[in-house]
Amino acid sequence: MREEIIEFYKKISMYTNYSFYKNYFIGLPNDLKELTKLVNDNYIHRITLLKSYKREGKISKEYPWYRYRCEDDIFLTVPAIMGELFRLDARGLTHNRQIKDKLVITCRYASILLASILKAKGFSVRVRSGFAPYINEERYPDHWICEVWCADEKRWILVDADEIEIEGCSNIDIHREKFYFAAEAWLDVRHGKISVDKFLHGSHIHGLSMLARTLFFDFHSLMHDEVSYLFFPTYIDTEDEFDHLSIEELKRLDDLAILLLDVDKNFDELRYLFENDKNFRCMNTPLISDKDHLELEI
Repeated sequence: MREEIIEFYKKISMYTNYSFYKNYFIGLPNDLKELTKLVNDNYIHRITLLKSYKREGKISKEYPWYRYRCEDDIFLTVPAIMGELFRLDARGLTHNRQIKDKLVITCRYASILLASILKAKGFSVRVRSGFAPYINEERYPDHWICEVWCADEKRWILVDADEIEIEGCSNIDIHREKFYFAAEAWLDVRHGKISVDKFLHGSHIHGLSMLARTLFFDFHSLMHDEVSYLFFPTYIDTEDEFDHLSIEELKRLDDLAILLLDVDKNFDELRYLFENDKNFRCMNTPLISDKDHLELEI
């Protein structure tokens, strides 16, 4: 492994920025199992909260009615997540946080928090987007995890910040065949190896368009831009735009996916694309649309 790649993923992004929490993070446990447990004890997944309502569980009875049922759109960065955790409970990350004081966030947010903690400790970490058959074997849900460089074994290990029980392995060293990376999903669907209906995204998007956007989630995350679920490439911001892509444009997405199959081998090419290709770099958000990207031919 090239040392510059390891060093690149030790750096923080605007999302994983530990800011003035660096020393606090350094003081947290170094053990990955303990860390994922600690992260999990401070938030509720929106699906867990929803299921609790349907089953009249303890979580829904204790979680305040006036709080948001999902806070993903509010706490986009680690400083925002940590600031709210400390506001609700001055102990910060604690195993004893009351349900009423937990955040309601999803896997992308748990992953950037874990990544930030580990980066503060000097680990090389990158956040990845894909699909997790170990959560649902019938339809693979979209999911975000971390890749952590294990210096002793000289390999990347897959770590699920959600502390999910996985058959046959630990959540801190997931077998690679158990996680469906976005690039693998895109190429397998494009080559007719699997139906696109096998993949499920938590938003309104579906089909090949959904896989394309998930591909960009992974690509941007690998380039220190761990965007949220509502950030889409400007040139395929709508499903209609995606449906009108040319054969050549779809082929370019195939080429991107092929590069993502081996991030370390193709690191320089991926960095070049991120720094120079406007279609691959520029994103629309809920508040930024085509008209804001004036320098692009849209």
